[in-house]
Amino acid sequence: MALVLPLLLVLIFGIIDFGRMLNKQIALTEAARDAARVASFGRNAEDSKAAATARATRIAGDDAVVNTAPCSTAGQDAQVIVTQDFSFITPVGLIGGGFDGKVTLTGRGVVPCQ
Repeated sequence: MALVLPLLLVLIFGIIDFGRMLNKQIALTEAARDAARVASFGRNAEDSKAAATARATRIAGDDAVVNTAPCSTAGQDAQVIVTQDFSFITPVGLIGGGFDGKVTLTGRGVVPCQ
């Protein structure tokens, strides 16, 4: 029991943290893709940028950093990159994420302009 229990706990904590990190990565990718879709409709760059940023922060959270390149001409792609720091909650994150237990996750969305 003394040999198996620590290994089992490390495995369970790793599964929990990896699942949380994967969930956040999927949310960031969805936020970037949805914000790029919003940015692809507008011809006014400032309005499109504001609408895309609002859409991305609604999905990913207020602490997400959103970089938007909206459409200015036809034939161009609207691009949105959403980044956010992820903190592990279990001690396994100290091994996988470095000594501070944090990882920067990035989601990217590209949609052709309408």
